[in-house]
Formats: sequence, structure tokens, C-alpha cells
Amino acid sequence: MNPRPLHIGLFGGTFDPPHRAHVALAHLALTHLGLDEVRWMPAGRPWQKLSSGGPAPTDAVHRVAMVALAIQGEPRFVLDEREVRRQGPSYTVDSVRELKAEHPLAQWTLIIGQDQFSRLDTWKDWPQLLQWVTLAVAGRSGTPPVPPDAFKGHPLRLCELPLPDMPVSSTQIRQAVAQGEDISPLAGDAVARYIAQHHLYQGTGAGPAPV
Repeated sequence: MNPRPLHIGLFGGTFDPPHRAHVALAHLALTHLGLDEVRWMPAGRPWQKLSSGGPAPTDAVHRVAMVALAIQGEPRFVLDEREVRRQGPSYTVDSVRELKAEHPLAQWTLIIGQDQFSRLDTWKDWPQLLQWVTLAVAGRSGTPPVPPDAFKGHPLRLCELPLPDMPVSSTQIRQAVAQGEDISPLAGDAVARYIAQHHLYQGTGAGPAPV
């Protein structure tokens, strides 16, 4: 008897830093979709953020270390470093192509927020991506996810993740660090300690100035 194929969630982002809403969304995807694992994939060079003139992300070694701390204790969370090791910009379609070759029988679900979903038509090779993955979108305040107009006529596998409103963002945490505030309630104790130990987000040291 052949084993059933793995159902794997893909959760990418800059994670600068990772925070409690990221972890809550990944846990929700595990339980709501019955995933076997969620692969956290920190971006190496997030091309859209850089092309828009935003600040360079914190060095990948720190972002990877913070993700490892954020996901510890959940064996179904897997840290996948392929995008920080890859040369050049980080494109999700390239990562999915590699993963499909490595696990040809697996089923893939891409976990994203509504903001990402609304501009998914700007991603590299998005029609190919839609053929390869199911999209799991975290809606906002009970509002159903709204696809880009460009998706009309393209097959789309879509499910909604009912994530409660969580008013926390990476930008908010960076600003709080710069102001000397306690970020443990937002980022978790382990990530907060790491940020303090490595003097991130203070305008000096290893991290970028807050934006």
C-alpha cells in the first residue's frame, strides 16, 4: 500500500523579525488545513521590497536564527534556508520548482496574507505558481480574500484561513525596539532576547535602522 502524499505548507517572508502573528498563522494553517508540516522560508533578497526603495533587510543569519527560535517546540515547523542561500532575488516560484523536484508526490499550499494575495499578479511567473500550489489566504476581519483582476480565467485553488485580528507587525516591533519598549508580548521571549543580545533595530550594530 502506497503512503499518502505529504501535504506541505509554504510560509515565506522577510521575517524581520518574526512575531506572534506569524506563528499564529502557521499554527492555524497546520490545524485548519490538516498539513503535515509548514516550511518557513526566510527570503534572501526580497526583490519587491528592495525595488520599491525600502531598507535592506537585516542580515540573513539573524533572520534565520530568529525564525529558528520562533518555531522551536513545534516539530511540524521546518526551517528551510534555500532562499537565503540562493544567489540573486528571492522568487517563490523558483523555490516551489525545487521543492516539487525534491518531493514529486507532495501537495503544496502557499500560506499568505491578504496584502500579498492582492498583488500576487506582480510575482514572477504567477500563472505557473497557481498551477502548482493551493493558496491559503489569511483574510481580514471576516472579509473574504479578493483575488487580483488578472486571475480571471486562470484556475485557482483557494482556501481562507480565519485568523483573528492580531495588531502586530515587524515594522511595529522595529519601532518599539528603537524606542526602548518591551517587545516580548509581540515577538515572544526568545526572539526578544535575541534582538537585545545582538543589538538589532537600534540604528547601530547588525540591524537596519527602523522604518
